[in-house]
Amino acid sequence: MRLPSQADLRDEAAGLLRELIRTDTQNPPGGETAAASLLARYLERNGVACELVARDPDRANLIARLPGAGTGPSLALVAHTDVVPIDDEEEWLHPPFAGHLDDSGFIWGRGAADMKNELATRAVALAALARAGFRPNGDLTLIAEADEEDGSAEVGMRWLVRARPDVAADYVLNEGSAERLELADGRVAVPITVGEKAATAAVVTALGASGPSTLPRAETSAVSRLARLILRLAEHDPEPRAIPATAATLDALAGGDEPVAGRLRRAVALHPMLAELLEPLFRTTIAPTRLHGSSALNVVPARASVDCDCRTIPGTTLEELRAELTVLLGDDDPYELSFPEPQVGGSISPITTPLFEACRRWIADHDPGALLLPVVCNGFTDSHYLREAFGSVAYGIWPIRHTPTEVLHAGVHARDERVHVDDLGYAARFHIDMCLAVGGLRSSPPGR
Repeated sequence: MRLPSQADLRDEAAGLLRELIRTDTQNPPGGETAAASLLARYLERNGVACELVARDPDRANLIARLPGAGTGPSLALVAHTDVVPIDDEEEWLHPPFAGHLDDSGFIWGRGAADMKNELATRAVALAALARAGFRPNGDLTLIAEADEEDGSAEVGMRWLVRARPDVAADYVLNEGSAERLELADGRVAVPITVGEKAATAAVVTALGASGPSTLPRAETSAVSRLARLILRLAEHDPEPRAIPATAATLDALAGGDEPVAGRLRRAVALHPMLAELLEPLFRTTIAPTRLHGSSALNVVPARASVDCDCRTIPGTTLEELRAELTVLLGDDDPYELSFPEPQVGGSISPITTPLFEACRRWIADHDPGALLLPVVCNGFTDSHYLREAFGSVAYGIWPIRHTPTEVLHAGVHARDERVHVDDLGYAARFHIDMCLAVGGLRSSPPGR
C-alpha cells in the first residue's frame, strides 16, 4: 500500500485548511452546509463515499465512509465545521477569513486552531487511505458536524446520534488535547483527553421586598442580597478531590501518596499551562454569568437572579451539586435554587484499549521520551454524545511539534488564530496510522 509522504500530506492538508477557513461558518448563524459540501467534493474526488445529512438545509453534517469488511471494530474521526463569531476583525494581523499563509509557515484565520485544522487533517487521512485502496476490518468514518460551538439548534451531534444511529463507532478520535508540554523536570507530556466534566446551569434567585427605587432598602432588597450570594459563589474554593481518571493524571505527573492537594501543587508547578489544564478537574467550578433583575429602572424587584455555569467532576449528581451550593450560599439571605436543564456530559473512556495503546506507541516513536498523559477536559466536547448513545471509546488528541502550545491556545476563540503547516503533515500522519491500527484489529473493544 502506497501512502503519501508527510511533506505531501502537509501540502494537501494546508490547501484544504485554507479553503475551509475561507468558507465562513461563524455560529451563529452557522451556514455549515458550505463547508460540508466543500469536504464532500474533495473526498469524493479521492474515492470516499459521502452523504450530507441535515435537519436544517443550511446546516448540514457530512458523513464520509470507507466501508469495512465487518470483521473488526469501527473508528470515527470527528470534527466540527462551525467556528465562533468574530467581533474584532479590524484587530487581526491578517484577515480572519483569508486563509493567509505567511513566510514562516503559519496559516492564519478563524478555525486554524479550533478546529478546521483537525478537520482538514482527518479528511486528508481518509482520502489518502482511500487512494491507497485500504480496506479496513471495520468501517472508517469521518463525521464533520455542525453546531458544536453553540449546540442550541440541535442540528449537530446531539441530533445526529438520534437521527442516524449508523454513525455509531467502537472508537472515536475527536477534539480535545492539542498540546506538547516541556515540563520543568525535563520530561515532555502530550495530553490525550479521555473524558469531560459535566455541565449544568444553576439559577440562584434572591428573594426580597419590592418597592419604589426612590426608597431603596438594602436590608430587604433582592438585588443587595443577590450581590452577597454572588460574592460567595465567586469565592468558592473547595478542597480538591480525585476520581480514578484524574488520579491517573497525578500519578503520571507527580507520583507519591500524599493528599490530592499536595500532589496537585507539585503537578501544576511542572508547566505554566498545567494550572489551567488541571486545577478545574479536581473540583466543581461555578461561574456566575448572567443577571436578571427589575424590568423597570424605577422599581426595586422582589426577585433578582443569577445564572451560573456549573462544571462538575464526572460522577457528580445534581443532588450532590445542590448540597454543595446550599452549604456555599449559607442561610442568612433568602433565596431559591433551581436547575432548569438536565446535566450533560461527564463521561469518561477507559485507557486500557488498543486505540490508547496505539496512540502511546505512536507518540513514543515520533516524539521519543514523551509521555502520553491522560487528562479530563475541564469543559466538554461532543464526544460525550457518542459515549452515551453508543458506548464509544472516545479520545481527544491532535499531536503537534511545530506550533508553540502557547500560540495555538492563544488563538482559540481569540484573534490572530494560527497553526504551523508542518503540524498538519504531522497530525495527518498520526491519523493515518491510527486508522491503520484500528482498521487492522479483528476484535471489538470491551463492552461492545
